[in-house]
Amino acid sequence: MVNFDKNRIILLSHLNVTLYALCFWIQIGTLPYLTQKFDVDPITFGNLQTTFAVVQLMGGPLFGRFGDLFGCKYALALAFLSAFLSYFLLGVANTVFIIFLSRLPSVFMHAMQGAQMVITDLTEPSERPDKLGKLGLSYAIGMVLGPVIGGWCTTYANEQVAAFVAACGSLLSIALVVLFIPSNTKGFILKENTEKTSKKSKKLLDFDVFTSLIWKNPSARKLLFVKMLSGLPVGILHGMFSMIALNHFHLSAEANGYVLSYAGFLSIISQGLVIGRLTKRGFNEWSLINGCVAVLCVSNALMSILVTGVIGFCISLIPMVVAGAVFSTVIQAMLTKTVQSEDTGSMLGVSMAVHSLIRSVSPTIGGFLFQYYGFWSFGAIGFLCNGLLLAYLLVNNPR
Repeated sequence: MVNFDKNRIILLSHLNVTLYALCFWIQIGTLPYLTQKFDVDPITFGNLQTTFAVVQLMGGPLFGRFGDLFGCKYALALAFLSAFLSYFLLGVANTVFIIFLSRLPSVFMHAMQGAQMVITDLTEPSERPDKLGKLGLSYAIGMVLGPVIGGWCTTYANEQVAAFVAACGSLLSIALVVLFIPSNTKGFILKENTEKTSKKSKKLLDFDVFTSLIWKNPSARKLLFVKMLSGLPVGILHGMFSMIALNHFHLSAEANGYVLSYAGFLSIISQGLVIGRLTKRGFNEWSLINGCVAVLCVSNALMSILVTGVIGFCISLIPMVVAGAVFSTVIQAMLTKTVQSEDTGSMLGVSMAVHSLIRSVSPTIGGFLFQYYGFWSFGAIGFLCNGLLLAYLLVNNPR
């Protein structure tokens, strides 16, 4: 049995997730202001976001498979190295081409997925939703701090400085992973199943493995479909939020950072207080999913009809963020339960691929909707997608 301190590894995973989110949201909040210098319109900005998502889509499943084969330590080091290269290129960018080029190293920038792999390896299935929710809490802390720091960097220096700060944070994460994360976090689980796992393929790119995870796994297929349909309007709003703040609400970089931090604060409350209490009270997982989809349906409708200013938008975010946080955490935990322990990383990679697929199409859709129909259309598409999904769930009545 591998000798390591689970609590220390979990703590370090939370610290690295906070650092990862901090750096990611430093650069994501300043990106529209950097592109504005080069007169980038909403559609081109949407294409930039799509490029990032497509690159991550290609890398997500491979990253998960890499973690299953070689261990979470090397997977996390690869993720933070990818983040460093992406932010560094953004920092030296002096043309739109280099900004697009900076998205390419993000192919393996899946630190959150890597941390989820660690937590999944070290926890029992019954406690997994709560533990993954706590990991989301750490991400939310970085999400709160990152936009504020990014806004300060942009206000008192420039956008390139913000990108370099993010790059330095990624280097720190690499050092923490190399020094303190063990190469194998699956521990005794894999040792007890050595004979079974030794017969499995050791190829990094093995289509048979991914086929068995998806096409031969009806439970996973249903969960991935639910995640995709509900996640599409969220991806559209997320991908265009900074552009909305700039061109619709006319916020400065610093004010935009505060709004993003507010959303992160709501996520902290959701991940830290709501998810754990709901799961510990014994609510059925599908009942939680149905309830979250209903809340998202209503809140999107209200946003489309009633929201005209940034204050109203911030109020509408409350039910959307809370329901979205519970929804995504429960879905992730349920997906890891549909496969054997040695394949959890690959399943999380497939889940990340669905997330990236959403982000691949949503910025382009969002740029089109925003340019030709305006802000109200984001709430309308959210109401439509979640309304259809709620009808599907109620008719199928999954147990």
